[in-house]
Amino acid sequence: MLRGCCKSPQSTLFRFLHAADIHIDSPLEGLEAYDGAPVAALRGATRAAFENLVLLALDERVDFLLLAGDLYDGDWRDFSTGLFFTRQMARLKAANIPVFLIAGNHDAASVLTRHLSLPDNVQVFSTRTAESRTVAGLPVVIHGRGFPHRAVPENLVLDYPARVAERFNIGLLHTSLTGTAGHDAYAPCCLADLTAKGYQYWALGHVHQPRVIARAPWVVYAGNPQGRHSRELGARGCRLVSVGADLEVRDAEFRATDVLRWARLDVDVGGAESLDGVHLRIGSALRQAAAEAEGRLLAARIVLTGSSALHGALNRDAPGLRAECINQAQRVSDGVWIETVLVRTTPRQDLALLATRDELSRIVLETLDQAATGELAVPGDVRDLLKILPVELRDGLEADLTQRTALLDDVRALLLASLDRGA
Repeated sequence: MLRGCCKSPQSTLFRFLHAADIHIDSPLEGLEAYDGAPVAALRGATRAAFENLVLLALDERVDFLLLAGDLYDGDWRDFSTGLFFTRQMARLKAANIPVFLIAGNHDAASVLTRHLSLPDNVQVFSTRTAESRTVAGLPVVIHGRGFPHRAVPENLVLDYPARVAERFNIGLLHTSLTGTAGHDAYAPCCLADLTAKGYQYWALGHVHQPRVIARAPWVVYAGNPQGRHSRELGARGCRLVSVGADLEVRDAEFRATDVLRWARLDVDVGGAESLDGVHLRIGSALRQAAAEAEGRLLAARIVLTGSSALHGALNRDAPGLRAECINQAQRVSDGVWIETVLVRTTPRQDLALLATRDELSRIVLETLDQAATGELAVPGDVRDLLKILPVELRDGLEADLTQRTALLDDVRALLLASLDRGA
């Protein structure tokens, strides 16, 4: 007899967790370059977030767990990565919670060279062809296929099995859909391809930003359980999905699992008449962000904006400004780390008028305008090259170019401050 078969159509028949892109033991490079970085906490964050995911499954007594690819970040450095995963799966096995997973581009069949046997509550989908698996005791069919290689340029959805009548059909897929900023085209497909299958829920992985693409049917990116760097901002977690006796989704609730929260704090200092006033605004922004992090370690990037008479002063003493930001963070909580401080204010002076002062001022200002267009920061041929590089290489190069652009911004600010003082 199926569980819940006598329930009313409005009642919940079963629930499951949809997660993806765990990236267990993802290497976080260059942390030593950050002053005061909580290196141990950052490096252990992906494991801690996955433990939170497992704990959530246990606490909510879900019927099963879906993992939509990129469980690992690549080949294991040693067996401790695999042993950590099997230990967490054993906890779920003890609670009779089955797990269904597919390989993504980072843990494709051709990528992993080390393997461990898995507890029998874990079912791994084939990487050669799409297949279907059932959940014991429930009217559920899960269709999926893993990645055989890191690069999968074909549309895998076209070969997914047909919908099974009188069952809740789930598509488990690692894909970029038709393209997402910052992600290469992996197993590309469009929403119409997914809808045509007639499944009630598509559990997607690959894109790290949590997002509900559609609700008829439900097409959902769970996002990653833990942000791994300053570009992965905000809450990270998974989806707790409730399905009614009529085999329709009741809810797909986002649940946070992250242990460290990355945040960008844009602090408008326009109108502040003193550095003390600027510091007060920074402290206020940090208190709000810490409250929103709800006890998690907060990694804050502070960006000062606005038209300010203090533009020059803020740019002249970068070490002092960072020290004051750390001071403000310490007043808020020991769990706040200042990742970096960027001054993106603009001077209040009339630059056009300043350019008429003398020939050297005009030349300097014109050069700064050229830099602002991006041509000096990132030449056009370099931008064209970035478009054709794999995302794994592109991410590192873009980070380097971003640092170069930031350096040019700092130089611009210092020069404008000098011109403003009549230097």
